[in-house]
Amino acid sequence: MTTQIAAWESVGDQRAVFLACYLRMTDNMILGVANGRFHDPVWVADLIHNFAGYYFTAIEAYDRAAIDLPVVWQYAFDLAKEPTTPLIKHLLLGINAHINYDLVQVIADMLEPEWSDLSPAGRRLRFDDHAMVNVVIGETIDRVQDEVVAPYARLMRFVDLAAGPLDEWCTARLIRNWRADVWSQAITIVNTPDLPTRLTLRRQTDAIALGRVRLMLDGGALGARAFGYPLRWLRRLRMF
Repeated sequence: MTTQIAAWESVGDQRAVFLACYLRMTDNMILGVANGRFHDPVWVADLIHNFAGYYFTAIEAYDRAAIDLPVVWQYAFDLAKEPTTPLIKHLLLGINAHINYDLVQVIADMLEPEWSDLSPAGRRLRFDDHAMVNVVIGETIDRVQDEVVAPYARLMRFVDLAAGPLDEWCTARLIRNWRADVWSQAITIVNTPDLPTRLTLRRQTDAIALGRVRLMLDGGALGARAFGYPLRWLRRLRMF
């Protein structure tokens, strides 16, 4: 991550903004594993690495214009190239793609081989470790705001951040909303018996994450706020 950030910064590639934030969160996650904050540190360490793997796969696919790049990442990377994209909007598009698409895939990848053999207590421990990540991310937000968002905003001369300061958006509530949706989607995939349907559900995560992008970009003030709502709220409001 550090090497890629330096490479992007050297050529003014704004994708460095999201990755610099992601690096801080990853640092805190690794520290949390080392400090015994998770029931199964080996499983969480694998989750951290697999999660990053999906991100770097998306970078590689985008840079070679691969046709299998998730559309939600195509939007996020394309808008990162636009100098008029507000810093916070660019950052949130990356977070949306990485959580609402990548994380569903990673959790499903990791739970599918073991789910049928896990006891109810074992399944609960997996969920509890997933939930503890919310806490660790919440503890990182101030650091991200101070060390990444504010310096980049000054560097890029953003006077109006448009989407508001990071701590108004990436609060524990937004992260909890999205990650609860992610867990539910992943468990639905894992519990689906036939492979074709599981693959269809996996592909649908791209469309769901893309729906959030459209809310932010085309939904006006209400859409921008609803961007972070849980899926059940969006469906109830007929916004999804």
